[in-house]
Amino acid sequence: MVKSVTSFGRSGLSDWLLQRVSAVILLAWFLCVGATLVGGVDYLEWKSLFASTSMRVFTLLAVLSLAAHAWIGMWSVGTDYLTERLMGTTGNVLRIAYQIGCGLLVFIYVLWAIQILWG
Repeated sequence: MVKSVTSFGRSGLSDWLLQRVSAVILLAWFLCVGATLVGGVDYLEWKSLFASTSMRVFTLLAVLSLAAHAWIGMWSVGTDYLTERLMGTTGNVLRIAYQIGCGLLVFIYVLWAIQILWG
């Protein structure tokens, strides 16, 4: 039984909470950027928007939220569908390779986003 949603141990409840919080952060970011785009934006306005530290930090928070959200979703798909029961003896090997590949991709995308934002 899970005693605390915010404990450091892994649980389905903490994954659920992290996905909901990350979804709210992503929604807030998309609404903020969408409100900016409604009036039409040229390159200089777009560049000045992302030149502010607050927007960079907000965007970095959105990127990290997207990474966490995606990782939990991809982990769930991998553990649900890449099983030994469904795929034979290679199911565990495929699941591990899938999770390593997904983890590397998420890590690369986060590093790439940091380089774009702060480079």
